[in-house]
Amino acid sequence: MRTINTLFFLIFFMIAASAVEAQNWQLVWQDEFTNGISPDWVFETGRGSSGWGNNELQYYRSENATVENGQLIITARRQDFGTAHYTSARMKTQGRKSFKYGKIEARIALPTGQGLWPAFWMLGNNISSVGWPACGEIDILEHVNTSPDVHGTIHWEDHNGDHANYGGHTAVNVNNYHLYTIEWDENTIKWFVDGNQFHEVNISNGVNGTSEFHNEYFLLLNLAVGGNWPGFTVDESRLPARMSVDYVRVYRDDDNGTPNQDQLIEAENYASMSGVEKENCSEGGQNVGYIDTGDWMAYTNINFPTSGNYLIEYRVASAVGGGTLSADLNAGATVLGQVNIPNTGGWQNWTTVSHTVNINAGTHDFGMYAVAGGWNINWIKITSLNSATRTTQLASKKLIKSSFEQKVQLFPIPATNELNLRGANKGSNISIVNLYGQLVKTIKIDASDSDTRIDISALKSGAYFIKMKNDMSSKVIKFIKK
Repeated sequence: MRTINTLFFLIFFMIAASAVEAQNWQLVWQDEFTNGISPDWVFETGRGSSGWGNNELQYYRSENATVENGQLIITARRQDFGTAHYTSARMKTQGRKSFKYGKIEARIALPTGQGLWPAFWMLGNNISSVGWPACGEIDILEHVNTSPDVHGTIHWEDHNGDHANYGGHTAVNVNNYHLYTIEWDENTIKWFVDGNQFHEVNISNGVNGTSEFHNEYFLLLNLAVGGNWPGFTVDESRLPARMSVDYVRVYRDDDNGTPNQDQLIEAENYASMSGVEKENCSEGGQNVGYIDTGDWMAYTNINFPTSGNYLIEYRVASAVGGGTLSADLNAGATVLGQVNIPNTGGWQNWTTVSHTVNINAGTHDFGMYAVAGGWNINWIKITSLNSATRTTQLASKKLIKSSFEQKVQLFPIPATNELNLRGANKGSNISIVNLYGQLVKTIKIDASDSDTRIDISALKSGAYFIKMKNDMSSKVIKFIKK
């Protein structure tokens, strides 16, 4: 969580040369904050060295992290404590849980105000021995002040021993809940908000000194007040400020598994119902409310691609004693099970409840029945937990990928007017981009394994990248036009 400096970066960092085979995300760790804060988190307290390296103004205390209605709340306060005039919380999984590669995500709503700096990020396990930035840092989410942008950044020690960083950003309404995610493997780190990618870096083979990003990393959550990036003016009228975390989850890419089939169903998009009404939702859009005992909702054509276990999550709220929902398939022909809904303290105070069910593969009508009413629902999320194998398919895919990558050749390099491409499969798409990332030419291969001649006579002299992509893999080669 360091100040982001402008850094000229090679375009090669923005071109992923990784394979495009589907990733098979298997949930390996999570904290839903349903029954408190997991013991996998430890708290960092105090002012830190040089304000935690950023001249931050707060004193971190564990008391500033609480759980309310199944959500982690980190609160920044105007409070004199120690030598500081502000307090907040910073928590980490160092020494408890760490991860190398995978999908790491959290559903978070952020506060805004001059001087506020919330973050969800990662540091290398070896920070105690090598220090920062040699340990590496992956910022999944950072936000400062009242900016509309959220940032995703990496920091590292490059091959010259200097601090380097590279970041991207995108605009969202940070006060609402959003899903902030990275997908990280041996080749790339990609950043997403609500499933939409906004940034990517290439770390393959430790390019430009990025070998730090092939180690184990632990997680951090914190809400800083002031510092080098947000500045040292604090709008105290925005305090106390609350950073709300619905959940944190980590997945690994299991090559022997079936890819998770995540489906998010907005509750108001039912095909039929009895007794319920739609209303505006504090988390955006609409939710279903006025649910009484005996009411129901049905959703048609929900696909379950494989037989096995599925995690079904329900985003619910209740201002009374809670209630109970029952999930079923095909108008009650298969009852999946019941979930109790707690009193969340308000009709728009949302929490997530869930259960794991076993479902046969197929396309089904999914239904919810109010065994006991008195609750609202915003959405339903269905996630496959299956590891029932596609080993033969994946092995075949990897064999095709390997063959594709090994046999493709591009010559001569450097070239003057024409390139020869050998070994690309029929149907492969070819793109040529310049050093500024601008697409300058595209072609499609019509024949397999034969030489394809590419006319580059119209290109200006300089360096370019040619990217070849088929259904199984992709490959990037740099070439020089004389």
